[in-house]
Order: sequence, then structure tokens, then C-alpha cells
Amino acid sequence: MSTSVEAAPEAKKATGIIQSEDWLAVLLGGLVLFVTATTLFTSPARDFPDRLKAIEQGQQDLKSLESSEAPRTEETAKQLKDKAKELKKLTSGLFNNPFKPYVADVGEWKANPMDAFAVENKSIAKGLAGVFVISVVLFSLGSVLRGEALFPFVGAFLILFVLATLSYVLAGQNVIKYYNLEYALWALMTGMVISNTIGTPQFMLPAIRTELYIKTGLVLLGAEVLLSRLLALGLPGVCVSWVVTPITLITTYMFGQYVLQIPSKSLNMVISADMSVCGVSAAIATGAACRAKKEELSLAIGISLAFTAVMMVVMPMLIKSWGMSQVLAGAWLGGTIDSTGAVAAAGGMLGPVALEVAVTIKMIQNILIGVVAFGVAVYWVTYVERENKDEGPRLGLMEIWYRFPKFVLGFVAASIVFSAIYTNGIGGRALVDSTIGIGKVLRGWFFCLAFVSIGLETNFRELSHYLRDGKAITLYVCGQTLNLALTLLMAWVMFEVVFPQVTQTLSR
Repeated sequence: MSTSVEAAPEAKKATGIIQSEDWLAVLLGGLVLFVTATTLFTSPARDFPDRLKAIEQGQQDLKSLESSEAPRTEETAKQLKDKAKELKKLTSGLFNNPFKPYVADVGEWKANPMDAFAVENKSIAKGLAGVFVISVVLFSLGSVLRGEALFPFVGAFLILFVLATLSYVLAGQNVIKYYNLEYALWALMTGMVISNTIGTPQFMLPAIRTELYIKTGLVLLGAEVLLSRLLALGLPGVCVSWVVTPITLITTYMFGQYVLQIPSKSLNMVISADMSVCGVSAAIATGAACRAKKEELSLAIGISLAFTAVMMVVMPMLIKSWGMSQVLAGAWLGGTIDSTGAVAAAGGMLGPVALEVAVTIKMIQNILIGVVAFGVAVYWVTYVERENKDEGPRLGLMEIWYRFPKFVLGFVAASIVFSAIYTNGIGGRALVDSTIGIGKVLRGWFFCLAFVSIGLETNFRELSHYLRDGKAITLYVCGQTLNLALTLLMAWVMFEVVFPQVTQTLSR
């Protein structure tokens, strides 16, 4: 396969803005967030004022308990837990959420796969049907706006959604779930099994819109990346997330080019970004900027998912044996494990403080997606694809704009808008949390659809070309080793040496 992740710039210039997958992803993702937030905002709970007062009083009580100088006892810990649980329940009920029954994930199961379709003994059939209707309507709108035939898309999309559901079910088996072998891995494998055995059926092609699904999901992810997270950990968190990451990315890329001499610069860049920034999301964004081939993207994601599953289990074991503090451990996990879900799972194995620090570090790191994508676009245009004067004109500065993945602008805009809403009191935080809750579920489904699509477009014979010399795996292993060492060093310096008071505050 030689299809690029991103269409050629010339093709983009020839099409209308609304037909560009990047801008279409911004439109569709923004539409989901706008409709969800607006609906919630216009559906306050009947006892909204009373709930606000109760929440304010509860926050004061919780603050008094936390700031008390009296020794912490089991009774005090129980009071804190109960008060926090009560506050969460009050806050989540500030707005009536009409979408909640119609948006659901597949549940967990042990021996009978059908158990996955019931959560807490309640059928999720309505939720799955709702996700399908929302998805098919949303992406059918995209097909219509791009001038594509509607009915072939809808029929093919139904089959694609069934495959995505199967992937979720496989990932929901409790042993598999324990080891965090996420739906992305099973979605890729499901698609690859079909494409490399019977072949991808022709009637499925209208629904294979890999970039549109995942870019729309990334716009939704922007609403989850709240700028207030920066303030939660302060300068130490920023240094761990924003200093180590670019150093690791650049060093790994140079190692791949000058030491390993990987023939494909785009494969080198995608693996380097995937490993150093935040996994799949960064791989997609940088892949769009450097025109990585789909099989290169599949390989990078596959390697990342495999090592993420190992790191998620091994790192907490090492941390416990070393007696590392939860704050330092959380910072190390958040800065190195690729997947946000795996970060949360690994942090949860160590305790609530490690979990909060790990997830916050990862979310701060996620903000770099746009910066890295822009930097890669500039580098690719000005250096990698620069033509010699004797062979033709040099690529102009506008080429950077044509190459830049525009969906990143939607990601950034969603982050700014929802960060602003979040700072607008208790009601703003509740509105954002409810909107993110819906968006997170839909984002997971959109990503799953994208990974199945990647699998359906991937041929093992093409992947074997990249795996034959072992350089791709060597690049990831060496880069991740550097990442582990630098992140641990930076986290230790920031949280243990320079700002120990931050560690003390977070550990209370």
C-alpha cells in the first residue's frame, strides 16, 4: 500500500474547505461538543440553586477536614471519602443529561461474552443503538458534504460498527482487561485478519474513513485537555511534560536517521512521536504532517500498544519494589506510558495520589500534540522535502499551512473554550464534566472505528518490509529507554529536590 495518511497538498488546494477531512473533522467534532454542551446547559436540575448551595457547603466541610491538623484516623479517612463521594454525586446531578442512556461503552465479562452487553445488570442495548445512530448520522453528514453517495456508506458503516463492537467485546474480557490490552489492539487485529485472509470487501470501502474518524475523535479529546491541569502540578509538572518530551523526540529521531539509518523518515518520525509524546494521538497528528503511509502508522501503533501493555504491568511492580513515593511514581508513569488509559490503570495500582499525578502529567503532555504537529510540518517542508534549486523551485512557506493538520486547530480551540467554561464556578465545572463524559465515550468509539479501518487497509506483506531488519522495534526500545531515564531524572529533580513542598502538598 502506498496511500498516505494525508492527501497531497495539491489536492487540498483544489477542493473546498468543507471537503477537506481536517476541516470536516473540526466541524463534526465541534458539532458534537456544541450540541451536547448546549443541551445540558438548557437542562438544569429542578433543584439547581439548592444543589449549588449544598455543594458550596460540602466543599467548605471537605476543606476543613483536609486542613485539620488532627492526626488522620480511619474514621477521618472514611469521612473524607464519603464527603467527596457526596459532592461528586451532587455535582454530576446539576444538569439533566438526556444523552446518558443513549451513549454507552461495552461492559466487562468473564466467561460469557453476552455479559458485556449488560452493565450492573442493566442492558446497554439502548446505549449501543444510540452510539450507532449518532455516529452514522454524524459521518453520513460528512459524506454528504463531501459529495459522496449516502446509501453505500450507511450499509458499509453498519458492518464496520459491528466489527468495532466485536473489538470492544474482546477487550472487555476480564483477564484481557486486567492486562490493559485495549480495544485499539483488537480493532487493528480484527481488521488485519479480514484484510489478510478473505481481503477487504469492496462494499466496505465507502465506510473506511480512517482519518476522519480519528481526527474527529481528537477534536473531542481537546475538550478533555483542560488548561487548569497546568496549574494543578505547577512548574514541576510542566518540566516533566514539556522539557523531556521534545528532547526525547528529537534525540530518538536523530538516532533513527544517523545510527539506525531507517530508510523511511516518516516511519522514523511517527514512531518517535508516538513513543515520546502521547501514543496514538501524536502518531496520527505527526503522520498527517509528514505524510506517513498507513502501513507505517499501523506499525507504529502496533509497537506502541504492545510495549504499553508490558510497561503498564512491569512499571508499578518496579516502583513498589523501589519504595518510590506516589508523586514521583505518578510523574514517571504519566511521562512515559503512551496510552492515557494505561497511565490511569498503572497509577491506580499504586494509589489515588499516583493516579491523579500520572493522569495530570499525561494530560499536560497531550497539549503538545498541536505544537509537535506544527513543528513536524515546518521541518518536513523546509528540510525533508526541500528541492534543490537546479531541480525546481523550493517549497514555499504556504506549504507549511497546506501540510499542517488543521484538525489540531479544532483540538486547541476545544481545549481553550472548555477550559474557560470550567473556570466559571461550580456550574461551569459540572457542565464541562458532563460534556466530557459523553464526548469521551463517543471518542472511544470513533477511535475504534478508525483502528478497524486501519486494519482493513493494512497488508502483512507491507508490514514485513518494515520489520525485516528489526530497526523499527530497536528505535522504539532505545527511544523509550531514553524516555524512561530522562523522565525519572527530571521528575526526581523537580518533585524531590527543587520543589519538595509540591510533593508534600499532593501527598496529603
